[in-house]
Amino acid sequence: MTDWNKIWVKIENVTKTFSSRKGDVTALKNVNLEIHDGQFICLLGPSGCGKTTLLRMIGGLDVPTSGTITIDGNIVAGPSPKMTMVFQEYSLYPWRTVAENVGFGLEMTGVPKEQRIVEVNERLELVGLKGFGDSYPYELSGGMRQRAAVARALATDPAVMLMDEPFGALDAQTRNKMQRELLDIWHETKKTIVFVTHSVDEAVYLADKIVILTPRPGTIHEIHENPLSRPRDRTSVEFAKLRKDVLAEIERLESENKNI
Repeated sequence: MTDWNKIWVKIENVTKTFSSRKGDVTALKNVNLEIHDGQFICLLGPSGCGKTTLLRMIGGLDVPTSGTITIDGNIVAGPSPKMTMVFQEYSLYPWRTVAENVGFGLEMTGVPKEQRIVEVNERLELVGLKGFGDSYPYELSGGMRQRAAVARALATDPAVMLMDEPFGALDAQTRNKMQRELLDIWHETKKTIVFVTHSVDEAVYLADKIVILTPRPGTIHEIHENPLSRPRDRTSVEFAKLRKDVLAEIERLESENKNI
């Protein structure tokens, strides 16, 4: 059961600096954010503001230069079974069937074959891929491959799903369909989701909270609580107003950055 008062992810004074031949580059600076159990959070901001870097640090794939990130009260020191990531690239093994891809994490953690089959079939049905377990990735459309990637992320029953522009490579119609399906999955599973996107429309449609980052070095400029009830109507006046407000804020940030 979702506990809206429980803080699953806590980011405190996080700064990330990369070294390069031209000197140090600070990607993120003094980022502070609390993400509660069951929330759907979208990270939004100009290109290069550090959204993906922040997501990778939450997932334990990178480490802060300073500051701390905790998951369920424990400092993130590396990848954890409590978190899974879904990338823009489908990252499916082409030599494995869809079912074998979805069950890979379960296989690596020693789940018996009979139990894997049951759990994989449940995840495939949840994402609308029932009957495609024996197919190979190349036999699927882009949207279906991304559904398989989502099913694989769900297979190990993580508490937090980290999604890095997972629908960015899809056409507009398929992207909208995948957004609706992701919300169905979120309602069904009660997972906490942190979702990186460049699309204001996508953020307004999906998120409970829209976190706007500044241009590099990225820090949190503003957090928009999304007041729109679900299911959301992209054609409504309220939707258009929130989308306009968020877009105007991002454009203002980009304009100010050009003048620095």
